[in-house]
Amino acid sequence: MRHPSSPPRRRPSGLRRPRISGLAAAQTLTLLTLATLATGLPPLTPAAWAIPEAPVEFCRTYPDAPACAGAPAPCGTCHTTPPNRNSYGAAVAAKLAPGVERPLSKEVFLLRLPEALHAVDEADSDQDGVSNVEELAAGSLPHDPDSRPTYPVCDAVQERAVKRFGDTDQVWGYNVCGYDAVYAFKKATLDFCGRSATRAEIASYAASDNREAALAALLDSCFDSEWWQGPDGVLWNLANTRIEPIASVKSGDDAGPIPLADYLDDYNLFVWTQIDGHDARDLLTADYFVERGDGTKKTAGSLKLTVVKRNPIEDYQKRGFGKAQLVDFSYRAGMITARWFLMQYVMFTAVPRTAAAQAYRAYLGLDIARMEGLHSVAGEPLDWDAKDVKRPECASCHATLDPLTYPFSRYEGIGGGVGGSVGFGPGKYLPYSYNPSRLERFVKTDGPKVTETPEEGVLLGQKVKDLVAWGKVAANSDAFARKLVLDYWQLLIGEPPRPSEMGEFNQLWQDFKTTHKYSVEAMLKALVRTEAYGVP
Repeated sequence: MRHPSSPPRRRPSGLRRPRISGLAAAQTLTLLTLATLATGLPPLTPAAWAIPEAPVEFCRTYPDAPACAGAPAPCGTCHTTPPNRNSYGAAVAAKLAPGVERPLSKEVFLLRLPEALHAVDEADSDQDGVSNVEELAAGSLPHDPDSRPTYPVCDAVQERAVKRFGDTDQVWGYNVCGYDAVYAFKKATLDFCGRSATRAEIASYAASDNREAALAALLDSCFDSEWWQGPDGVLWNLANTRIEPIASVKSGDDAGPIPLADYLDDYNLFVWTQIDGHDARDLLTADYFVERGDGTKKTAGSLKLTVVKRNPIEDYQKRGFGKAQLVDFSYRAGMITARWFLMQYVMFTAVPRTAAAQAYRAYLGLDIARMEGLHSVAGEPLDWDAKDVKRPECASCHATLDPLTYPFSRYEGIGGGVGGSVGFGPGKYLPYSYNPSRLERFVKTDGPKVTETPEEGVLLGQKVKDLVAWGKVAANSDAFARKLVLDYWQLLIGEPPRPSEMGEFNQLWQDFKTTHKYSVEAMLKALVRTEAYGVP
């Protein structure tokens, strides 16, 4: 949201190369492929092609690397498309346990890998003039010659005293070597209020004895504005990647030609969780939904939001089948049990892997298609629905994805399977509802084992008995806090954190869980005080 006329951001002086500590052999790296890392040598077994815990282990060896800030390192550190290696992965492979008979056992691989990694620390795998260890420390890519560390400094001209309001009656320039409070105020007025600050406002702020309080007061006024939380406002647009609206299948007001579900409840819930100090974890834990227009919650102008707790029959009677939320209270888990989500991602599927993958990506920032957030479960995948996911090229991801999906399997999408009729009562089922016997309809389409699909799953290595538990574990995870803060960071600063900004970013998402108590508004008041936001 940076204003087009804003000058490019520059980093202050005093940056130094981050330190990457080597650990003992016991703290070893299980890089993505045990076998293929050994150059020119055969793999261990097809099943050992991918080691999903590898990024976590990489970060044990290089805990200070920016790639490890708040999340496992990407598989692309050593691979192109796994198990294929990039130049850095190949360099490590060449140093891995030379002279040891292949295939390597897992134990030998783990024992010898640290020395192989450190053997190429001072090498330059991408021939860009920067050593591998320096690239890892700076957050650039040791396999990509177009990705090189940058260490900007303030030169003598930039370090000169900069006259601003409060010193004279004119602004002579920006302070690009430190936090520029007036610049941050003007930028925040644009970002949070959707307008430019007036000269009188700027002068008043510059003369304030407590600029931090003045900036916070500005944000409070903007948080209640139509620009920030109204339809098509900032928060609505931030919700788009989670909701993915499709007008053609929208029901309710402005219904499309195939009205199946209304996403307005989803936008309202998202906005509610982001304002007024509400707990943002309700995105994945709320047993209520939120309506706009006829409630008691009044914000700015005509905006009204209110929490609603109606059971499916009550909501059907009030709003009709086209808009009713049909999951009962005890089975609701915020956005991932809303009617729109179930329609969009469960649809007709018995074991709805797409629903789990979308929830994992949209709310935890972990994209299984990119081999992120893999936590293999022993014995998985079991392929309850006969989709041939046990193949080696599939199993490495499905050993995480399938257990992640099981808690979604009792929630109806549009329908699917064979038999049963829609409606209330015994022997019937409702689309977009919780139905413990749902999988019985899918025997003819997905095989007899499909009814044995467990409802208990595994999320981030932790067992969860159902989707409500799934939502609670997800909402309390580091991944959830990091993803939500990262979304705002990218929205307001315009790019992901740079290596030199990772300290501020990590502190911000950690404080979001503790100091800010999951209040987005409290977190944003801290974000605008960061150097990343306030240095032009």
